[in-house]
Amino acid sequence: MISNFMKKYFITQKMMRTVIISLVHLILSSIYFFGWRSLVLLFWVTLFGVAIEWIYEKKQGKKVSEAIFVTCILYVLTLPPRTPIWIAVVGIIFGVFFGKEVFGGFGRNLFNPALVARAFVYVTFPEPLTIEWSKAAAGFPGGFATYITENIEAISQATPMLIFRETGEMVTSLKLLLGNVSGSLGETSAILIILAGIYLIYKKVAAWQTMAGVLIGFTGLSGALYLLGNPQIPNPIFGILSGGFLFGMVFMATDPISSPRTKEGKWIYGILIGVVTVIIRGYALFAGGMMFAILIGNTFAPIIDEGVNYFKKLKKEDKKEVTA
Repeated sequence: MISNFMKKYFITQKMMRTVIISLVHLILSSIYFFGWRSLVLLFWVTLFGVAIEWIYEKKQGKKVSEAIFVTCILYVLTLPPRTPIWIAVVGIIFGVFFGKEVFGGFGRNLFNPALVARAFVYVTFPEPLTIEWSKAAAGFPGGFATYITENIEAISQATPMLIFRETGEMVTSLKLLLGNVSGSLGETSAILIILAGIYLIYKKVAAWQTMAGVLIGFTGLSGALYLLGNPQIPNPIFGILSGGFLFGMVFMATDPISSPRTKEGKWIYGILIGVVTVIIRGYALFAGGMMFAILIGNTFAPIIDEGVNYFKKLKKEDKKEVTA
């Protein structure tokens, strides 16, 4: 019955279902670390996200794409646990409409709609998105026994990146790997995100070239600046394990629609994102940086592909001249 309903109203997309499967354990971990409110937030965001796409696609005589579920999940997992539901809903409406539908719907969007939504609420409602954080639960049953975990009052005790900016102290790698630190709903546990990345690469859904490019760009520049003694740049390992870096690298940067199509382009695109992330984290007002770095990468993705194809064409012409 559910299968017939999905086929009737949605465009079936096996790739999107694979991504959803890779996100299930992160949804569960968001409940464990921060409480059942994360599921409530996901419900309302998904409801309005699907609704806004359905309204638009119905006018075009088209079905809703299953990609909308991925967009909603990714967006929610980037939000702080205490994000007001109405703000989250406003964000997904903006992201789906202006980040996807105005470009013509699925497959035509220039920017990742989940990141468009996140950037919009971050800039428009900075206080609840940057100040209101929750402590991560530990032990059994963790957040499964509460609606939402305890509030963090001092900004110097909030997320790992904010703690580093305020005090210069770095949270231990073990805590960052396990995820029992404050942060956005699905971005705290490095191990779970890495496992998801391995699964997506195995299923050939996410481009490993993009992920490798991001790591190279980030590690190269942050490592160089760290060794030069720049106090604003933490060691690369801490930077990789915190600030939503891995989540953005695995799920956002690899979006097949808003990233380059060519293999060479994926490397260039990934390196660009990694480098820009370091610059934003170290010298801008934003503690994370990954979100804006990917959106900047999205802007250059078509140009990167054009450049790669142009040089390939020149190379072919040179070969023809040599053989002639």
